[in-house]
Amino acid sequence: MMSNWIPYGHQRIEEDDIQAVSEVLRSDWLTTGPEVEKFERALADTCGARYAIVLNSGTAALHAAYFAAGVGPGDEVITTPLTFAATANAALYLGARVVFADIEPGTGNISAAEVEAKLSSRTKVVAPVDYAGHPADLDNILASAHSAGAVVVEDACHALGGRYQGRPIGSIADLTVFSFHPVKHITTGEGGAVLTNNPEYAEQIRSFRTHGITKQKQSVDENGPWFYEMRELGYNYRLPDILCALGRSQLSKLHSFISRRKAIAEKYFELLSDTPGLILPTVHAEADPAWHLFVVRTKNEKMRRPLVETLRAAGIGVQVHYIPVYWHPFYQENRDLWDGNCSQAERFYRSCISLPIYPGLDDPDVEFVANTIKGFFEDDSWSIERG
Repeated sequence: MMSNWIPYGHQRIEEDDIQAVSEVLRSDWLTTGPEVEKFERALADTCGARYAIVLNSGTAALHAAYFAAGVGPGDEVITTPLTFAATANAALYLGARVVFADIEPGTGNISAAEVEAKLSSRTKVVAPVDYAGHPADLDNILASAHSAGAVVVEDACHALGGRYQGRPIGSIADLTVFSFHPVKHITTGEGGAVLTNNPEYAEQIRSFRTHGITKQKQSVDENGPWFYEMRELGYNYRLPDILCALGRSQLSKLHSFISRRKAIAEKYFELLSDTPGLILPTVHAEADPAWHLFVVRTKNEKMRRPLVETLRAAGIGVQVHYIPVYWHPFYQENRDLWDGNCSQAERFYRSCISLPIYPGLDDPDVEFVANTIKGFFEDDSWSIERG
């Protein structure tokens, strides 16, 4: 039966998720307990990484990853403007400057060639975003970044469960960041993680999420079992056991969640492939996308708003991802904090629409979305502006 409102994304919470949380609520640990380590181990194993460190948001995870990479005043972080503002903001938190590199329009991902052109002696981090769940051109980005002495922090908040060249996302970049917001592939309510194969990065992030406090064996032996030291300025970015239990339960269903997202994407391709005036997403041969979003574009920018309004009036909660970061008032008012106007990203933004895609979306709703779009473009009143 068709729902009254179809959102663009939605969590899927089942009885086993509720049971997992209930068990922690009945236990002795609500935070900083055994569920944290269990979730971290399961996440690392799923993604083929040595270490996973969970934090209380994807933004906190970005902040911690940039910190571990050594970002500080005078440094530059290269990223895409076609992202949620946190990817850039986290660099500003540490006193760095953001350099925006343009995108490739087919996938919406940052262009590896543009990244290479923007590298300088000040580049500390390159932060590609796996836009909509399609992995960025990681091999080329890693090669050019490493040749310049920069660290790659992959913003994979859209890409948990995706693969690049057959390798799972989370096992490839120097540091990989995930988000567990409710519209993502799995949820902890709010939450995030950093994955890495580097033990030094992992230790720095663990300290950073807990006020910069460590409890080293030698110091405890010398001073007593109560002893701890704050060795750097950190934050309270811990993810509670309650939420880790939810995350671990959700993670056990990641494969089925991704399979359903792929099936919905395939259905959209099938139903919308011959729609005039519409551009469907590009999928590169080396990529196995996680399909966090299914983003289409109107060939004529003037058609985007009326199409959005038509869909929303029909009860279809489409969204737009994203307003270019540097167009936000904060960035416009602080021009010294960033560089790099990106014409392809601006053009992409003006025509893009994110269609509903989430595990609980059934085939009749997918068909309803597609048929509403097709009906819009078949309407003779739009005939002059379709192209």
